[in-house]
Amino acid sequence: MALTGIDSGAHHLFVPVLPAEPEPESAPALAHVDPHRAPVTPRPSASSASSAADLRLTGIVRQHYAFLWRSLRRLGVLEADADDAAQRVLQVVARRLGDIEPRAEKSFMFQTALRVAADLRRAKGRARTVADEDTLERAISDRPTPEEVLNRKQARAELDIILDQLALDLRAVFVLFELEELSTNEIAGLLGIPAGTVSSRLHRAREEFQTLCAKARASRANSPQGRRQ
Repeated sequence: MALTGIDSGAHHLFVPVLPAEPEPESAPALAHVDPHRAPVTPRPSASSASSAADLRLTGIVRQHYAFLWRSLRRLGVLEADADDAAQRVLQVVARRLGDIEPRAEKSFMFQTALRVAADLRRAKGRARTVADEDTLERAISDRPTPEEVLNRKQARAELDIILDQLALDLRAVFVLFELEELSTNEIAGLLGIPAGTVSSRLHRAREEFQTLCAKARASRANSPQGRRQ
């Protein structure tokens, strides 16, 4: 698994070089989530349906849907389940719209995504997330060789295996900091926890991630294929 350094100010961490996670181009319909077609914004429940609520929900979905879908994938939701998971989160947002403070919309959405991801992980027994060939082809624009496609697929699969071994609270902080490049204060606001707790979890997550990466490299080096190389 190829590694590259991420340098975000005061920290430096090596993570696998991977093609960008494919994202939906627009917000989906709540009834049928298809990240590659024109959006139809979900509507709140009948009791809260109003012009202002419709406009607000439209803005939330259009502004934060890509972040939501990406977050669900990085929290361990299989791509095959990501659309349904996003739909579940949006249904909660629509139902609870009147209770969500305007500046807390993204935080509410992410915390709901955490609960949905946790439910799916339990239901599927922490199933491994592996990108399929179609996802790789959408993510790669420079017409790679079959060997390059295989290497990237293997790297993404290895990363997913490593992340799946992190506790969800550590994984959430790790992906927000290392992959979303949010600050500790931004993460604290998003998760509703103290910045010191974010720093503590991030430290533990990075240590575990590096240990797991080292084990993965050693395992690959000791494999028949690795010894031949």
